[in-house]
Formats: sequence, C-alpha cells, structure tokens
Amino acid sequence: MSDDLKAHLEFFEELGIEGVRLEREWHARGETTSSAPPEPSTPSEPIRLLQMVKDEIGSHCTRCKLHTLGRTQVVFGVGHPSADLMFVGEAPGADEDVQGEPFVGRAGQLLTKIIEAIGLTRADVYIANVIKCRPPGNRNPEPDEVEQCEPFLFRQIDTVKPKVIVALGKFAAQCLLRTNDPITRIRGREFKYRDAILIPTYHPAYLLRTPSAKREVWEDMKRVRAILNGDD
Repeated sequence: MSDDLKAHLEFFEELGIEGVRLEREWHARGETTSSAPPEPSTPSEPIRLLQMVKDEIGSHCTRCKLHTLGRTQVVFGVGHPSADLMFVGEAPGADEDVQGEPFVGRAGQLLTKIIEAIGLTRADVYIANVIKCRPPGNRNPEPDEVEQCEPFLFRQIDTVKPKVIVALGKFAAQCLLRTNDPITRIRGREFKYRDAILIPTYHPAYLLRTPSAKREVWEDMKRVRAILNGDD
C-alpha cells in the first residue's frame, strides 16, 4: 500500500467512517457508467456575475488598512460558480496570500480531504473567506475590515446560491450569524441563511491542533451530505 493511500485511509478512520475497503470492486461502485447522470455544466451567468464582483474589488483593493499591512494580493474565491455546497472561512493565511487561492495550506489540504470524504471534489464546491486579504500575523479580522469586505462575500453567496453553507471556525460562524456564541455552542445546529442552510463546524486548522474533534466535523459533514442528497 502506498504511503498516500495509507494516510488517506487513516484519515477516514479518524473521522469515524466505517466500511472502507481496498478491493477494486468496492472502489468501482462509484465509477461512471452509461446510466450515470452527466456532469453538471458550468453556467455562464454566475461566472460573469462573480467576475463582476471580483473586478469591483480589484486586484489592489485599498478599502481597509490591510493593504498597508503586508498583504500580497486579494484572495477572492474559487470553485464551481453554481455549487450546492459553499465553505466560508475567516481570512487568507500565508500560503493563500502567496498563491491567491483560499485554503491551499495545511488546513486547506485537510479541507480537501473532508470534501472528498463526502464524495465531492474541490471543483464541485465553492470556497471563500469573510475577508479577502491576509491580516498580519494571521490575527482575527477587525470590525472595520469586515465591514468593508463582507458585502462582497454576501454577493458571492447570492450569486452561487448554494443549498448549504459550511462556516469554518468560530470567526466565520460568528460573523455570518451575528452572534458572540462560541463555536462549541452553535456547532451541530442548522440555521436558515440567505436561502441556504448554514452549518457551523470547526476550522480545519483547529483539527490540525485538536485531532479528536475530527469526529464531530465528520458528523457535521454527514449532515451536509444528507441535505445535499435530499435525505433530510
């Protein structure tokens, strides 16, 4: 068994997924057949609208003080423009600031595995942050920074029109829900939000520090999968 495959299976086990098997017949159950539905098309209108939002922000946004505090570039968002599932994090980190894409560092790699655990890929979902520029030292965004950037996130949400929004971590959940409740109190609950269902869960960076919380995230993601499949 390759090291990558072993690590992948160990991750599934940590999440509490049962029934992972290595036989080729088990893996083949998800392969595309002639009766499988076609891949969803990428609609042009949401692409155009998202590009309009991105253009309005600009590549050298100066609306808040972060442009003077060492940010390299604006990190807009990435993924399917009409995704049923959208993830919202807090802000770009160092890797994201360099690459210009949200969730590409260690936490992003873990998020990719979580997405794959419910049978999707990063290309199937949309990923964004509350604010688009990296705060110095990865500190929490400040109120004036959120005030300037948050309207662009709302326009992203209203353009993508996801069925489910997963708020990753305390800051994103508190910001979207306008609450000071800790993530431990709101995690495991569902909220109506801009024509979607919002599910708060722990941030992947927290899972890197606290692996024992992976099982709770897996419970949240099973609920996400059930909603997307119409099983709720």
